[in-house]
Amino acid sequence: MESAPICPIARLEKLLVATDETEFSEGAIREAIGFAKKCSSKLYALFVLETNPEYETIGSSVYEMEEAEAHARLDSIRSRAFEEGLVCETIFHHGTDPYRHIVDEAVEKGVDMIIMGRRGRRGLMKVLMGEVAAKVIAHAPCKVLIVPRAAQIAYRTILVATDGSFHGKAAVTEAISVAKRCGSSLVVVSVARSGNDVGEAQALARGAVELAVKEGIAVEQVTPIGRPDEMILETAGGRAADLIVMGAYGKTGLRKLLMGSSTEKVLSHAGCAVLVAKA
Repeated sequence: MESAPICPIARLEKLLVATDETEFSEGAIREAIGFAKKCSSKLYALFVLETNPEYETIGSSVYEMEEAEAHARLDSIRSRAFEEGLVCETIFHHGTDPYRHIVDEAVEKGVDMIIMGRRGRRGLMKVLMGEVAAKVIAHAPCKVLIVPRAAQIAYRTILVATDGSFHGKAAVTEAISVAKRCGSSLVVVSVARSGNDVGEAQALARGAVELAVKEGIAVEQVTPIGRPDEMILETAGGRAADLIVMGAYGKTGLRKLLMGSSTEKVLSHAGCAVLVAKA
């Protein structure tokens, strides 16, 4: 008799996947359906059609075509979910601020995690990594998972970046929870900006390592010197991490892991999925 699948992340009763009609959403859709199946979650699929002044010049027929494609995409996701024994509620919006619709739906539905692709189509259909995803992460009431198109989360090795901030501590707690549930090995990274900061970075990483050891997790401590985003990406690649966990915001000064800076750069360039935790 096969054992029940393990839900990798605790308390995932409701999931929201934000999609567009491009192939860049495929990783997010695949992982969202996988999470919903493993965690018995309610799944919502959201498509935001960005309104654009171009519609006034190119005519309503183009908008109608884009809207039809959006509904077809949502129907496809719902069918894929149904094949896995899931119920998927589809939601369509149009407006000038896609991120606001994503955040508002997350608040209204009380979702536990938003899942998005890293890139999308520019112009008329702007549900993509960059400005929209950064704003979603900044304003979302919950954690956000960014999934590159080809990325698959195997939970073999998880990298967590910590800087001692509230959100950084939340990332450590989240990463340890996932690693314990899935039997993953954990790599704790705390980046020092210069040689003068190494002692503090080591102390921060050591605190996270101690917490992981108490939970029986195989863990490694890494405290490189350099730019946080570059060191996080380099370590993730070198350790073949298939999930990076980091905070939405961090401290200013020594360990600046902020949206618009290191976090956004890691999101933009990581080869694996990135889970952004919020305190």
